[in-house]
Amino acid sequence: MTDRHHLLVHGGTFAAVGDGGDISGVRGGSSPDGLFVRDARHLSRWQLTVDGAVPEALTPVADGDTARCVLVPRGGRTEPPAYTLFREQAVADSAFVEALRVTSNRPTPTTVRIAVTADADFTDQFELRSDYRTYAKTGVVRQRQVLDDGVEFSYRRGEWRSCTTVTSEPAPDGVEETGTGARRLVWTLDLEPHGSAELSLRVAARPHGATREPRVPLSPAAANERLLELEDEFAEGVPFPTGWPELAAACARGLSDLAVLQVPATGLDGEELRVPAAGVPWFLTLLGRDALLTSLFALPYRPQLAAATLPALAATQATETGAEAVSQPGKIVHEVRHGELAHFGQVPYGRYYGSVDATPLFLVLLGAYTEQTGDVTLARRLEANARAAIGWMLDHGGLTSRGYLVYRADGGGLANQNWKDSPGAICSADGSRPTGPVMAAGAQGYAYDALRRTAHLARTVWGDEVYAALLEQAAGDLRDRFQRDFWMPEHAFPALALDGDGRHVDALASDAGHLLWSGLLDKEYGELVGRRLLEPDFFSGWGVRTLASGQPAYHPLSYHRGSVWPHDNALITLGLARYGLHDEARTVAHALVDAATAAGHRLPEVLAGYGRDSHGEPVPYPHACVRESRSAAAPLALLTAVGGA
Repeated sequence: MTDRHHLLVHGGTFAAVGDGGDISGVRGGSSPDGLFVRDARHLSRWQLTVDGAVPEALTPVADGDTARCVLVPRGGRTEPPAYTLFREQAVADSAFVEALRVTSNRPTPTTVRIAVTADADFTDQFELRSDYRTYAKTGVVRQRQVLDDGVEFSYRRGEWRSCTTVTSEPAPDGVEETGTGARRLVWTLDLEPHGSAELSLRVAARPHGATREPRVPLSPAAANERLLELEDEFAEGVPFPTGWPELAAACARGLSDLAVLQVPATGLDGEELRVPAAGVPWFLTLLGRDALLTSLFALPYRPQLAAATLPALAATQATETGAEAVSQPGKIVHEVRHGELAHFGQVPYGRYYGSVDATPLFLVLLGAYTEQTGDVTLARRLEANARAAIGWMLDHGGLTSRGYLVYRADGGGLANQNWKDSPGAICSADGSRPTGPVMAAGAQGYAYDALRRTAHLARTVWGDEVYAALLEQAAGDLRDRFQRDFWMPEHAFPALALDGDGRHVDALASDAGHLLWSGLLDKEYGELVGRRLLEPDFFSGWGVRTLASGQPAYHPLSYHRGSVWPHDNALITLGLARYGLHDEARTVAHALVDAATAAGHRLPEVLAGYGRDSHGEPVPYPHACVRESRSAAAPLALLTAVGGA
């Protein structure tokens, strides 16, 4: 990461620390630092000093589930460090724990003064984004209470309550005020010649709405042991390809990330669930589209993700129309937030429905889960939700009135509501943006697949032949309409979208590969599209670009107009295999695996679009989520598409 923050993740909790294990609380940049639980920062400062000075990192924090570093007092060659500090940190659900060992390097007794300056500002994550927005907060009360073994920070705004408790063993000799609201915990340690002393610090976060006290591990080692057990359990039994060790390593790394990227959610009957979060640092929460695609990729190997995601999304399915949340009956949620700003309605994302494609993907996953597992219990339980989702697609979604799923820019939320949801992502080849309602190509593919799969459920599980026939007719009509209206003969390629007047939004974009995954295109058209995606302007050598190079709209460092997205490429690879383009599927799969291998076998959210021929290593996108559930599951999709080839 460009800001040199190292992420520790466990469920709905993450910490971002610097090279020396500190948290500075500085705002701005591509990634915030701090300890975060349920969208709030529960530690905004965590700074170590030794004898009044900040030590330097001899070995900085490296990537991993535990942050370990070695620190020494600043000095020179003629003044060897008097002592060495070994620092280890880890997170658990709503908890952060640190072990600090100070070792004397002197042959005589030594006294050292250790201090940790701590603070909790309880800032909402939306306040930390680099979008220059500010939010009024009236009636806020902050308190700091000194404890026998530490300090407690609390925050109150109306009915909103949050708390962070810092304790240590041994207890600090004192807790000092700093003049900034932070508190400084201090210890005076007497070290024997070449002796050592240890401190154990534990942080418990109690966010608003928490229903239980956090269980803080006794040590980072205990937290790490639990994480390793979780990761091993999640990966157990997955058939990694023996003939392609790099893909096997990417699958293993992805499964480890998926194990810790599961956040709490509630099902239809109030049951407690764990569902895939979108990613860290900005999206450690349930996003409908992301959780659905992650669950689809993992379905042949870890169907329990789908079994949790579907009832969690059914529980948040819209039942009424709301302009601010972009909700309509039957619509599946796009984003769920638990923070202060969402609670008070200052951002619309408490339950936000600004997605045109989460609803059809919900139906795709329900059908695929039933087919994959043979378990019809969930399809029966969610029949009413599935019918409501179909109702939304046909009515509010636009299939009946416009012939396609349609979205309109939301002034208070997202301008684009398909997977490419940045403001300029849906564009013509010259970069101009469409006006009026937008009909994005990829969403029509999802709608087609959703209609077909739900028709199969209606016939085989619900016993409703009339409804099944209606949905099959709607799917066939959509397929015929799409190939007539979206196909651009001059490019032998589908348009990225149609604008409000039905005109082509003519950028050549990777979304066409999603149509292969959905099966929307006839075989002849599908083969043309599949081969076109492997031409040099599309294929970077690390994957298929979101926008073909050479178009004025293309930019290799644009979020959606020239970058390479692993999950996008996973869908493309599945689609290529579906249309019998196995050589092309293997080419894309090998490119993605090579990109993962170059980054410790982990695929990031997105890569820059620079070609492999001009740069021998994949170039990171500067603001990417380092751990992202769709990218973590992408190697599993590659395994499904091409096996161990």
